[in-house]
Parts: sequence; structure tokens; C-alpha cells
Amino acid sequence: MKFTKMQGLGNDFVVIDSRSEKLDELNFKQLAIELCDRHFGIGADGILIVWPSTKAHYRMQILNPDGSEPEMCGNGIRCFAKYVYEKDKLKEEVISVETKAGIRLPAVILSPTGEVEGVEVDMGQPEITDNLQLTTDNGTFEAHIISMGNPHAVIFVDDLSKINLFELGPQIENNSHFPNRTNVEFVKVLNDKELEVIVWERGAGETLACGTGACACAVASGKKRVLVHLPGGNLDIEIGEEGKVLMRGPAKTVFEGEIN
Repeated sequence: MKFTKMQGLGNDFVVIDSRSEKLDELNFKQLAIELCDRHFGIGADGILIVWPSTKAHYRMQILNPDGSEPEMCGNGIRCFAKYVYEKDKLKEEVISVETKAGIRLPAVILSPTGEVEGVEVDMGQPEITDNLQLTTDNGTFEAHIISMGNPHAVIFVDDLSKINLFELGPQIENNSHFPNRTNVEFVKVLNDKELEVIVWERGAGETLACGTGACACAVASGKKRVLVHLPGGNLDIEIGEEGKVLMRGPAKTVFEGEIN
């Protein structure tokens, strides 16, 4: 099987193109578990599969390292857009992508020499529900519950260094309030234009960045435009017309290869 390894802010993915690989008889859950293993496989925070679509230009299927299938992935869709734009030698810069969270519209950002140096994605409108008091072994936290097509629990704190992500992340991800589990973001407000965020992703654990999570944090902050600092780098998040969220950030190809 041929694959392309890509990353957005260190959030890394194995991209597989169904149009050139025979995937019919594969167990996708087992495939994801094996390929994402950083010791016995390729190593990744998830798998992205390129499928044809009857509703959009392409369909993106996402698989987590534990074999589960999330609705959406912000860093993933930027990598996906760069892949299909370059692979198919597209002329149009705006690409429609079908996901389990609906159709998303990434637009590639080109350098003066025509290289894809970043991607802007219309992430749609967030769904905001009531805040929750979440009790953990380490205390009670107030969480802003926001969906960007996938669920997020956004928690504002004064000091990120005091957050034990490996203890709190799994507890909140699997809290009984979230029957389908949730992504977890801890946020420190730096100023009116900047947020600092650490992430525990549903089905993946600690990651260097989460695109939909950065969007959810920006929405929860109530600010119109913020630079979100994540361990892997920065995302530019803007709340546009009608409350739609725009995400801008990099996408890079790391290497191509084959695996048996």
C-alpha cells in the first residue's frame, strides 16, 4: 500500500488514496491501530482516506489511532486539501470536501511560486450548548461545550503548567456527560488577540495541535479573531459573517512510502 505522510502543526496523518489502492477487503479499525502505532507501524495521530464523493469534489474519511471514526478534523482537512490539490493538479483554489460533519470548503493559500503554503477552511457555524461543571479526581472544572461538527469541552485556566493533561484528559474525555466521548482543550487567555491551548483529543490522546479544538476555543473566548498558540505552532482563527468560523494554518508533506 502506498501512502503519504503529512502534518499540520505536528498533528500528523497517514493519507491513503482509495482511487489508487484496493481498500475493499480491509478492516479499517485494525488498519488504523496498526498504521498509527509509532513503534510497529508508520506512526500518526490518524489516517485520512481520499474517497470519491457524489456531494462534493471529494470525501474525507478520518480514523483515529484507536480505530474510532471522528466526524471532523481541522488539521487533517488542511492536509487533505493540499494532497488533492497537488495530486490532481487542480486549477481552482477552493475545494469542497464531504465529511461526517457536513461539507467543508478549504481554500489553498499559494506562495508566489505556486506552492501550497497553507490552507484556509470555512469550518461552518459552531453549536454552543450550556456550560457544564465537570467533576474529576483533580477537582471541578467549568467547561464550555461546543461542537464544530465534533464535540469539545473547552476549559479556561490561569496556569497551564498546573494542568496534568494525562490525568485530566482521559477523565473528561470519558465523562458520563459525553456518551460519544469528547475532545478536551485547556486554554489560557494571553491577551485580546492571543490564546494558549493544550489538547487532549478523543481517540488519540495528547496531540501537538487540534484545528477544530482551536476553533472551539476561539468561539468560547468570545473574540472575533485570535491567534491560537498550540504546542505544534499557531492557528489564525476568525469568527466571520453569520458566526461562521474561519481557520488558517499550514499543511506540509513529510514523506511518501509503501507499507505491507
